Amino acid sequence: MTTTPSDPTTALSGRPPVVDLAAWQTARDELLVREKAHTREGDALAAARRRLPMVELDGTVEVVGPDGPVPFLDLFQGRDELVVYKHMWYDGAPHQGQCEGCTTTAWHVKDAVYLNARGVSFAILTSGPWDEVATYVEFMGYTQPWYSVRGVEAPVGRGMGHIVSFLRDGDRVFLTYSTTGRGNEPVNGSLSLLDMTPYGRGEAWEDDPEGWPEGRSACWSWRSDADGNATWGPTSRPVPQWTRPGATPVDTLGRHGDQH
Repeated sequence: MTTTPSDPTTALSGRPPVVDLAAWQTARDELLVREKAHTREGDALAAARRRLPMVELDGTVEVVGPDGPVPFLDLFQGRDELVVYKHMWYDGAPHQGQCEGCTTTAWHVKDAVYLNARGVSFAILTSGPWDEVATYVEFMGYTQPWYSVRGVEAPVGRGMGHIVSFLRDGDRVFLTYSTTGRGNEPVNGSLSLLDMTPYGRGEAWEDDPEGWPEGRSACWSWRSDADGNATWGPTSRPVPQWTRPGATPVDTLGRHGDQH
């Protein structure tokens, strides 16, 4: 059953108007025209990406992983294509002090099986020292391969916070594409789903209807305490880590009980 716009009981303070299903469908169809145009433009942009010129680089440059230094070429795992996420790093920071945006991005690519099936390997690179990175990866329960590119020149190292694509032709390696800024968002499927909800992402920069809940800073929900309250401090940790089996509150010294 749907109510009619003339029914005063349907009025909701600070909300979009309440209408019947037919009126909603009309408005939805109008928005669909814009959405389809957006999709077609996205397809055209993807086609343009595939035609970008390439930059050849030295595939023998070494990065550091769990087995020590390895040539960058090994990250392809024998496949022709490689996508990496360059994870920012704050030296010496506790686990809850690492980059919110990078951590949420990395968490959304825990499984690259479909990419692998399409001939694409995936890895995460970071400028952090490997001993710190290894502890963080264990704490977060990440399953994708991580490597430290500390001291490595661009385009393998330097400039963190981006998604970068590479192509392999035998032993030759080429840089093909790199994102900037919000170009990382396609990896984070949660953002796309939130964009479809009434309240959106709940971030301060969004254009919301008057009366909508007040927006907060980006990734505001990234850290929480044991009770699920979004907060920063010695009793907080990255939200996904609370989902791990055996996750326990911190001890009195602020050390996470299941860190190692």
